[in-house]
Parts: sequence; C-alpha cells; structure tokens
Amino acid sequence: MSVYQKYCREVLNERGGLEKITLDYPENFNFAYDVVDVMADQTPDKTAMVWCNTENEEHIFSFDQIRRCSNRMANVFAQAGLKRGDRVMLVLKRHYEYWFAVIALHKLGVTAIPATHMLTVEDYVYRLETAKANAIVCTWQNDVPQKLRAAVKKAGNPCVLWCVQRDVEGFRNLTAEMEQAEEVWQRVPTLATDPMLLYFTSGTTGYPKGVIHDFSYPLAHIVTAKYWQQAEEDGLHFTVAETGWAKASWGKLYGQWLVGSAVMVFDFDNFEPKQLCAVINRYKVTSFCAPPTVYRYLVRKGIPDMPSLRHASTAGEMLAPEVFRKFQERTGLSLCEGYGQTETTLLMANFKGQTPVEGSMGRISPLYNIRLQDKEGNPVAPGEIGEVVIVPPENGRQIGVFSGYLDNEKQYRHAWRGGVYHTGDAAYIDENGNYWFHGRFDDIIKTGGYRVGPYEVENVLMEHPAVVECSVIGVPDTLRGQAIKAFVVLTGGKKPSMELEKEIKDFCNSRLAEYKWIRLVEFVREMPKTISGKIRKTELKKASGQ
Repeated sequence: MSVYQKYCREVLNERGGLEKITLDYPENFNFAYDVVDVMADQTPDKTAMVWCNTENEEHIFSFDQIRRCSNRMANVFAQAGLKRGDRVMLVLKRHYEYWFAVIALHKLGVTAIPATHMLTVEDYVYRLETAKANAIVCTWQNDVPQKLRAAVKKAGNPCVLWCVQRDVEGFRNLTAEMEQAEEVWQRVPTLATDPMLLYFTSGTTGYPKGVIHDFSYPLAHIVTAKYWQQAEEDGLHFTVAETGWAKASWGKLYGQWLVGSAVMVFDFDNFEPKQLCAVINRYKVTSFCAPPTVYRYLVRKGIPDMPSLRHASTAGEMLAPEVFRKFQERTGLSLCEGYGQTETTLLMANFKGQTPVEGSMGRISPLYNIRLQDKEGNPVAPGEIGEVVIVPPENGRQIGVFSGYLDNEKQYRHAWRGGVYHTGDAAYIDENGNYWFHGRFDDIIKTGGYRVGPYEVENVLMEHPAVVECSVIGVPDTLRGQAIKAFVVLTGGKKPSMELEKEIKDFCNSRLAEYKWIRLVEFVREMPKTISGKIRKTELKKASGQ
C-alpha cells in the first residue's frame, strides 16, 4: 500500500482511469513528517532520489537518508533562530540540497520561497522586500552569492545567509554546519492551513505576484503524479525543471514520493539533448515530463532508443503536431499534455485510462469542478470559447488552489469574483469532451517553458533614454513557443536603425534574467490605444501576424 492511499479514496473505471477522488487528511498534515518520515520508517532503504550532474558526480538517496539530512538541516535552521511562520528563500538550482532544505523547512513550519538562479539583483531585491525573508540558502555557482549579497544590501532586509558546498564571503557554509548537527528532530506542531510555499508568478500589469500554497498542497499532486505523469511504485520519474519554478513541485517531489516513485534529478546549466537521453537510459527512467521546448530540441537533434521509458508528458505551451508525431514514431509513446497554473495543481490532462488526443489539454481532473463561461458568467456551449473557471465544492475549500496572494487580499478576491476562481485562460470543449487551449485573456508570454509578464520587460525598456513608449508581446517562435518582441516609440530626434535596435536589446538584456530577453524590436511611430489611453496589445499582435 502506497502512502498516498492513507489520505484519499479513489474510484476507478474499467480502464484504470480515475473517475473520482476524495482527499481526507488530519488538520496537522505535514508532508515532511507524514510522508517522508513515514516512508523512512516503513521502507528506510527505498530509493527517494537519484541525482547526477554534468561532472559525472552521482548520489542515490534513500528515504532514510532524506530524513536524516533534512533533520540535520532543520537543526541548523532552528539554532539560527528560524521558527514557524518565518520565510526562507531557496536559490539552489538542481542541487540535491534543495530537497533537504525544503523538507527541513516543512518540518519547522517555515514558508519556503523557491527562486531561480537566473534572476537579476533587482529581481531578488523585489522578492526580498515583498516577502521579508528571514534567511536565504543559495548555490555557490553563477554569481548567485554576489547578486544576493548586493540585493540584501539594497533591500535593507537583514537575514541569515547560507551557501552550500563552499565557503563564500558573507555566507555561512550550510554543508559544514550540517555535518556538526544532530540527526534527531522532534515534531514541531503545524497545521495543514499554514503557509508552506511562496512562489512568485508573472503578472501582466505589475510586478510578480506572491502565490501562497498551504500544507495540503502536496496531496493535490497525487493526481498529477499517478494519473498524468504515470509515476509508479518503485519507478523512476524525471521532470525537467529547475527548483525555482512551481513545475519542480509538480514533478520532482510531492506527488512522486506519495505514490512510491523515486525522482531523477540531473543538475545541468545548458540543455543538451544527447546528455538528457543518456541520463534517461543510464538510470532507466520510467516516466518523463518536460516542457515543449525540450521535445522540440529532441525531435530536431534525433531521438535515440529509450527502452526503459514507459510514459511521456508535457505542459506549459502549445506543441506542434509534427513534434507529437515524430516523438511517437520514434518511441512508440504518445505525448500526454496537461494544463494548470502556479496558483493550482493539474487542472486538465490526457489522463491514464484515456486515449491521448494530440494537441488537446484532455479532460478535467476529478479533483476539480471546472466549467467554461462567458464574460457574464454563463456557461458556453461546446465549440464556443470561454474562460476556464474553478467552482469550489459546496462543503468547503478547494484543495490544490492557492490560499492567497502575498499581502494582496484585494487581488485574491478579484481572482475569486463571482464565487469561482478565474484562471484567465480561454478554451473550448469539443463534441468528444476534450478541452482545447485557446490562449490567455491577459498578456502573459510563455517562452521556452517560462512565464513572463510584459510589465517586467517594459519596465526595463522604459529606462533606455531613446525609448519614450513601449509595449511587449509574445510572437510565435519555432523553438521557444513564443519569443519576446518589443514595440518601441522613440524620443524626438532618434531614428530607427539596426545599431539602435542592438543597443536597446543589449541595454535591456543585460538587466533582465535570460528567460526574459528581448529577441525582436520593432520601431513604430505611435501605439494603438483605447479611448482611455491603454495600449491595445491585440492590435500589436495582429500586426505581427497573430
């Protein structure tokens, strides 16, 4: 019996598909104690994580080792004064220390704030000022300590600084401190409604929003792992995601361990298809999930035999039919698409027990009551486009949906206006009951598997002295799904030129995280606007052939 079965009741159909699921858990449920430590007690030698990197280092961790390492780290954190209700930023790339740290923070009742190493100093400043982090744990690589040191100074936010694996000026060596710490840890009282994770997600009209998930969140990923990614007992699941993004919570930790699967972690900086496939074959990965960008590169470079692989899934953006077809021809596996948000868990997918439909988001997860509605809140007919909204259960709170936006109750209430959660995504349902993504009602750009809010880029663009007005959109791109394009109105006296285009791109891209880089610039005399003076991005998209 897998640990997850203690916390849910499932109703399956004759094909093994999930018809209904009911979650049942105590008010003090805590993944670290009730899943990790329980598995360490029951099956101490069971593999939890297989880790390797591009330098040919390898570590295989059992659940007992995860428990002991997380206990050591929890003791280090506690001795430094961290306690329930505090917040700690984790910038750990794909280092195995992330798993120790996040489980240790769960044990303390401390909110973890995962962040990517690709952020700029200003990005970190914003997160530190907004979240008021009490501590930071980071990688020694990619100049992250230097950027964080500068950010902490600029934010004026005193916090404990730890770095793993190395002695770094201004940082405590967490690895060294762990070696001196006790392996024993007593359970700290926490509640399932306590804040557990804080992710920053891109917004269209302002800086990133802080999305809070509570301690019940991991249980909603049972459906993600078992019925979409098809992670299985004693299998090895590999999701390509850096720990700074919510996709890591979807595919590298919670649901997989709940259903008894180990997770594969490959620590790399630059994506190389051959390396990725070599890892899959070397460690006999059984299920694989990656953003469409990865599959595009695999198809372009040629897919080798991967005999151990039994299932493949993808999410994040549109995928060309040619990629589906070529992947299936080469591997015999149908790519199963899924759909969800940072604010939620998996909402729709091509689930186990269903015939995958190429290009479709599939069917609604049994965990949610979802409908498509028009602007007035009326249900739309099949074939008509409507907004994807979540209708909460009559008997209480919807598990798997975020519990709030950080310090922004007004924005949270707006997301839940009319008694439903508004995703902002447009879709339609066909005559067979399959859902099809149509786009965003807002202007979020999805590029290379990342979500970028136009405001984040436009704010930097406006700092260039030649730019008087600008607007940023996503345009179709063969490899990235979308590329970031900037429309620019120049100040008087400045004339469009290739030299100025390069200057503007260099100016902005040196100040932006790489995934936010501007790829295209178009100079325009004026912006199309509404009567109230707002730039009409829909007109800019039409002008770009969308």
